Amino acid sequence: MTKPETGEQTFAHFHGRAEPKLRRALIARYGGEVGREATAEALAYGWEHWERVRRMDNPVGYLYRVGRSRSRRLRPRRSVFEPGPQSELPWIEPGLPMALNELSARQRQVVILVHGFEYTHREVADLLGISRSSVQNHVERGLAKLRSELEVPHV
Repeated sequence: MTKPETGEQTFAHFHGRAEPKLRRALIARYGGEVGREATAEALAYGWEHWERVRRMDNPVGYLYRVGRSRSRRLRPRRSVFEPGPQSELPWIEPGLPMALNELSARQRQVVILVHGFEYTHREVADLLGISRSSVQNHVERGLAKLRSELEVPHV
């Protein structure tokens, strides 16, 4: 006979699945420091309200919105992505961090999730609570702006 799962066990299982998605989405939106803090805030809220959150159709999407709301006081006023020391990063186009800063927050987030983390349009739509066509539009417009900013021809 197996023991019934406790609230802690089910939250631990949820946390293991949800944390990477939530963290990536919030970092793509707000940058590393604020994104990680917003993730922690959202997951803490999820733990505190687990009985209600666990019954939701899209608990990760809900906690994403909680993270956005809770991070208002932390959000940067200036650039989100700062170029790091080259020795710590794989080679990237040197102008990419600044070009990403020129995108709208939603375009930057969707482009990073789709092209950086290889999320499907459906996964991004579900996570952010927007339609797949909105995801597609943000990707297309964001990539067009990046190509223009970086002077890369469309292939």
